[in-house]
Amino acid sequence: MKRFVGFECGMGIGGWLTNYKRHHVLNDEQKKTLTVGDFEHFETYITEKDIKYIASLGFDHIRLGFDQIVIEDGKGGYRPEILKLLDDFIGWCEKYNLNIVFNLHKAIGNYCDVEEKVSLMDDPSLQEGFIRLWTDIEKMCAHKPNIVFEILNEVRDVEPELWNSLARRTIQAIRKISKDRKIIVGTTCWNNVYCLKYQEIFDDENVIYTFHMYDPSEFTHQRGVLQEKHCFYNRDMPYPGDIQRYKDFYKLAYNRDDAYTGYEIMDKKYMYDVMYPANKFIKEHPDVILWCGEFGTIRHAKLEWRMAWFKDVISFLKENSIPYCVWNYLSTPNDGNRFSLVDDDTRKILSPELKDILTGNF
Repeated sequence: MKRFVGFECGMGIGGWLTNYKRHHVLNDEQKKTLTVGDFEHFETYITEKDIKYIASLGFDHIRLGFDQIVIEDGKGGYRPEILKLLDDFIGWCEKYNLNIVFNLHKAIGNYCDVEEKVSLMDDPSLQEGFIRLWTDIEKMCAHKPNIVFEILNEVRDVEPELWNSLARRTIQAIRKISKDRKIIVGTTCWNNVYCLKYQEIFDDENVIYTFHMYDPSEFTHQRGVLQEKHCFYNRDMPYPGDIQRYKDFYKLAYNRDDAYTGYEIMDKKYMYDVMYPANKFIKEHPDVILWCGEFGTIRHAKLEWRMAWFKDVISFLKENSIPYCVWNYLSTPNDGNRFSLVDDDTRKILSPELKDILTGNF
């Protein structure tokens, strides 16, 4: 498989220009409105000091998530204060030799964690706005080859061809401006590895493909407040873990006895079996790049469990020469799934061993 040079081991930044608050408790009008508190957060949450520190840990790129309503002003233009922050961010990354993935984390009509009344995949006007946003960003990023565009984070469970069609049109629009911009495209069902088989392979050597990894979710999202079943079960889930605890989860939450049949433990073998579709994808498409753009664990899981899980995931990725980006640097109090890898107060990595695991030095 081709190397994704300069994007082999990255750190994701959420909680700054995305996930700055949770929309589940807001009404439709509030979801579209930014407050003075939001702007105070944008101005102070991430600084040059954070970018310098991420570089010092040994990462080579940052995946920065942002929301469409954060960058757009709702009047057909863009918020100058957000453009200034993005420009500052680009400058900091250049200063510390970090490459960038600009990730549209939440598009109007595709909030990965909130179902909307109108889907991006069904609304032509939303699609036109989506494509226009990316062509405008391309114009803003001219002569910045170290920036890669991830055109949409975690497409919901939609008909794959609907997304393939929109991705194709978006790539074509960007290509009218730039032939060389690297563009990342994920698949449906929240970038599920099992949906890679539905991903269209575009006739474009500068398109990279991606998947996310959060299995087993009973572990990675344990006692998460945004997941009904995990919140309901409300129990610590070790990793590696006794399969009986996972079976108990399914019995209580789903009234199912057949979950995880054939597995005796949640361990490395299980993880490798889960990620097998990624291995299959790169064997079937040896001339393209597959990048694991997001994987992580909820922060209140015990650190020793988190490190064991990360080590197994990264072992698979390294063995299959799959570049990756971990999730997530820092979490806000409003982030219902807090996956942070640094301490909230000191902003230092949770342990030296964790740093070594995340950067593949084990």
